[in-house]
Amino acid sequence: MRSDQLDRLFTLSRPDLHPDGWAVLSATRPDFAADAYVGQLWRVPLDGGAPRRITRGFHDTDPQVSPDGRWIAFRRQAPDQPAQLAVVAADGGEPAVFTDRQLGVKEFAWLGDSRRLVFTSPVPEPGRYGTLEGVDAAAEDPRHITNFQFQLNGDGFLNDKRTHVFLVEAPDPAAEPPVQPVGRAAQDLPPQRRGKAFGLPATTQLTSGDADHHHLHAAGEVVLAVAPRHAGHDHDLREDVYRVPLDGGDPTLVYTPDPAHQFGASAPVLTGDTVWFLAQDLGSSGVEFTASDEVPYRVPLAGGQPQRLGDPAEVQFLALVPDGTAEDHVLGVIFSRGRGLAVRIDADGSLTRLDTPPDASVQALAADGSHVVATVTTPRRPAELARLGAEPARLTDFSADLLAVVQPIVPQELIAPSTDGAAVHGWVLVPPGPGPHPVLLTIHGGPHWAYSDAFFDEAQVCAAAGYAVVMSNPRGSASYGAAWGKAIHRAYGTVDATDVLAFLDHALATVPGLDPDRVGVQGGSYGGYLGAWLIGHSDRFRAAIVERGYLDMRSDVGASDIGWFFVREEHGTDPALIDAQSPTLVAGDVTTPTLVLHSERDLRCPVSQGLRYYTELKLAGVEAELLLFPGESHELTRSGRPWHRRQRFDAVLDWWRRHLPLSETP
Repeated sequence: MRSDQLDRLFTLSRPDLHPDGWAVLSATRPDFAADAYVGQLWRVPLDGGAPRRITRGFHDTDPQVSPDGRWIAFRRQAPDQPAQLAVVAADGGEPAVFTDRQLGVKEFAWLGDSRRLVFTSPVPEPGRYGTLEGVDAAAEDPRHITNFQFQLNGDGFLNDKRTHVFLVEAPDPAAEPPVQPVGRAAQDLPPQRRGKAFGLPATTQLTSGDADHHHLHAAGEVVLAVAPRHAGHDHDLREDVYRVPLDGGDPTLVYTPDPAHQFGASAPVLTGDTVWFLAQDLGSSGVEFTASDEVPYRVPLAGGQPQRLGDPAEVQFLALVPDGTAEDHVLGVIFSRGRGLAVRIDADGSLTRLDTPPDASVQALAADGSHVVATVTTPRRPAELARLGAEPARLTDFSADLLAVVQPIVPQELIAPSTDGAAVHGWVLVPPGPGPHPVLLTIHGGPHWAYSDAFFDEAQVCAAAGYAVVMSNPRGSASYGAAWGKAIHRAYGTVDATDVLAFLDHALATVPGLDPDRVGVQGGSYGGYLGAWLIGHSDRFRAAIVERGYLDMRSDVGASDIGWFFVREEHGTDPALIDAQSPTLVAGDVTTPTLVLHSERDLRCPVSQGLRYYTELKLAGVEAELLLFPGESHELTRSGRPWHRRQRFDAVLDWWRRHLPLSETP
């Protein structure tokens, strides 16, 4: 895969199922002409027939079928505008957009009558975010901040635009559209409505207060949402599941909290009179997040003490969805050895694997009692829709344009012994040809995340350019149990560094075609941390790329959206211990040529981290370069502007061609 083929790479939404036996989902892709993401909704037969595009908007996403099957609601986004709610008849027709939220719509769900929906939307303070004509961002009033949790990567400031739940009635898209009054008729409009979208249904705000509401779910007349509405919520990570009344009353907790263990809840679903949700145990302090993986809980809708259905030391869950048949089980996705697996979860916590196409890693599920579908990836294909169960099969071919010009390089699985005998799991992508090929040791972010063998654009681009890519899941990674994940708690740069080097050495010794004398290292976020740590303690690498790196703990506090708790929990409060884990403080020992990549609006690993690290390298006489991306957040490589993603790929390959050429022979 090349950087200029990025516009052939589709991303799929969570699917939904229609009662007549077909699925609907959105397929979006980067578009270089628009320098934005474009995509529409697709109807996919479950019997293997050809999928059909059913909308033609610029960016249509996240479809949901109404309970009676008559309508499909979705989010529609025009160029440079926030996403709004739209509805289209399930059998086709022109959609009707029916919200005009200043900051757009985030989540939504149908109520049981198939006429009303609930949705979440940020509510801007008066005078901010374009609510006062003539006052742009630079001219707004100063922000008075008194709390810890005031910003979020990708969203910016939070206190002045809390996300709340709203109720709205969807229009009939087949009805006569409203007409915008002009001339004499427009004189009767109130000033605030002149020039605004006309004929939209009224919305009712259902929640209020200093808390953001998300993970919205509705079943019948029951609306569930997750929010930190408890006293002292600014000092912990606890979030609870609330029932949101439709009459405007205060939301009520679905369960009785455990005073000894605070939850971080997500993904609530209702089956019958039972609420299921995922939660991680945050301990008594409410911030003990390290490798505290989510597992399912269930509780009666009427309330009570939740019943835990899994062991967080062994299994990590990523999602829950109703099965559509009964209330004594749900479906979910577990994260195991880097791969997403679809499972049935029974009321006693027992798990049953669902059959999937070969080598599939499940991303998102939908079920209706008769069918189960999922978006999946494989080593040879980016995301596609698949049917799961007795006769699993791939149902779409969104990768056709990409695979017409790209031959994916299939990762080779390896298990390597670390120096203390721990088994480190990972993969190697070897370019075509006998080699020997230069090698890139690539390190994932997190640290509590994991690589897999699924199609990964970053690895494919480097491998197609002639570089062998070595990637592993060292201690600290997710999907291998809590003990593996907690192994580097307050000990970054110890066994994690040992593990990635042991895996690299094992790959160099056992995989044909790798050149042990031409090795570079690259990584982003925590991967940037560990790459910077390695070059601060070794000169074995020809060159390095440190991207959006977490590079100095003490200066992360206050600058990062998670800095108020992350540093103290991950590294402790002893300044000497914190400094002993800082790559920036050993930058003076680096001799490896290093490219520092960072985004100017990164709030997870703030740009100041990259700026200081680059400057320290230059002061130490290291050959260093800095590449900054305007307007981008921590998510540049996943959801940044298409041209920036392409330029980033080109810069990465240019750096390696200069410092790690494909051949030592001129």
